[in-house]
Amino acid sequence: MKKYLLLLREDIAVMQKLSPKEMQELMHAHMDWAQKLEASGNLLAGEGLAEKSIEISGKDSVVKDGMFMESKEMLGGFYFIQAKDLDAAIELSKGCPCHHWGGTTELRPIMDYEAVDSI
Repeated sequence: MKKYLLLLREDIAVMQKLSPKEMQELMHAHMDWAQKLEASGNLLAGEGLAEKSIEISGKDSVVKDGMFMESKEMLGGFYFIQAKDLDAAIELSKGCPCHHWGGTTELRPIMDYEAVDSI
């Protein structure tokens, strides 16, 4: 099985407009989906992320506070999944609940270092 990181990007304006009931529905939808992924053997890990972020950049490791005012979306969480191939990972990712609330997902394959070493 190959490993993938599924990054959840949420529209900040949409998230701010959700009622407490809708936020709870979103949370439960994620919990239900994670349980399905776990039951099928595809979930390795997953967590929601707090809004506050820190950016560290440059050779001097300059530290800046985030989220940034120009941002229209935030990284709301991640799932670390495994699937037989990219097509299977894409199909799994289509079921992510964040899509129902205006969010998007970014699917990133984890580097296969054994394949790199054999080149």
